[in-house]
Amino acid sequence: MAADPTSQAPSAHNSTYTEAGVDTAAGDLAVELMKSSVRATQGPEVLGGVGGFAGLFDASALRGYRRPLLATSTDGVGTKVAIAQAIDKHDTIGQDLVGMVVDDIVVVGARPLFMTDYIACGKVVPERIADIVRGIADACTATGTALVGGETAEHPGLLGVDDYDVAGAATGVVEADAVLGAERVRPGDAVLALGSSGLHSNGYSLVRHILTKAGIGYGDHAADFGTSWGEALLEPTRLYTSPLLRLIAQLGDGVHSLSHVTGGGIAANLARVLPRGTWSEVDRTTWSPSPVFRVLSDIAGTTLESSEGTWNLGIGFLAIVDPAVVDAAIAALAQDGIPAWQVGTVGEGAAPGDDFEQGAKGVDGGAVRLVGAYAN
Repeated sequence: MAADPTSQAPSAHNSTYTEAGVDTAAGDLAVELMKSSVRATQGPEVLGGVGGFAGLFDASALRGYRRPLLATSTDGVGTKVAIAQAIDKHDTIGQDLVGMVVDDIVVVGARPLFMTDYIACGKVVPERIADIVRGIADACTATGTALVGGETAEHPGLLGVDDYDVAGAATGVVEADAVLGAERVRPGDAVLALGSSGLHSNGYSLVRHILTKAGIGYGDHAADFGTSWGEALLEPTRLYTSPLLRLIAQLGDGVHSLSHVTGGGIAANLARVLPRGTWSEVDRTTWSPSPVFRVLSDIAGTTLESSEGTWNLGIGFLAIVDPAVVDAAIAALAQDGIPAWQVGTVGEGAAPGDDFEQGAKGVDGGAVRLVGAYAN
């Protein structure tokens, strides 16, 4: 007797996408939850709505430039997301992403135009995705950047249900004759430090290693900060783009080059924006690293100096300026809530020592070393 086909077990070809772990309905809900935040970043140059295959930006906005150069940058947040996942707090990671991506564009003096984001996750939790994108959108608004599109991808089996990673890319514009960089730097220029808000988004693999070895959980109370460890470590990255664009507009040719202090620390990133044949000594006595760096170093039983190639130690950006505008630059940045101070000057010729850092990130630029002892 022939078998009844209706009684057979479902075959593989009858499996559904939902059974495979992908919930398209949850993805659609996430988009609905983030729509208003995304639209708030968009001006008349952005065409089309949320959910298109590509974001559209009206390039006729660039007609006022004589020779516009497009600047682009892409980055992620790194393992800081692991802390956000551990304490289920996702509303600050978006600002970290914008800080890592958009603040790289202003280094060349460019004004950001638009950004896109990408979120890969093990399972789409609409409220979580909306929190992340809301943070991105708010930071885009603060930096004058339109969030024109993005993608959320569900990767079951590759990522755990509570795991995700974020990345983004941005595009900006600058006049060809206004590009900032090493070629504008002159001997005698002043090196200004701009204070960070904390760790920003670099060195979290070291942070996590230190806490794990010490048996400290992210939910544990951190007496030095009055919060949990996770909350203290999720302090969002300070955004520098708008204050720096205002500084450039105010001081004009007085601003020569900028450096975003990210992976590699202070010396490596400053060396990238100095011309070959120049050097600078960064004076540690001019500032006291933020408490978070001191506490982590104490737990690890190491010195602050040992982490100089990993953490920003309280300096999120560096500006090389004409010495005549130092006071004006510091005052302008202070009005934007950013502490700034002079940490060094640019010297010419052979560096006075063999312990200078040079050639960072593939750039054969200037030479830099940190000198002195940190202020208490």
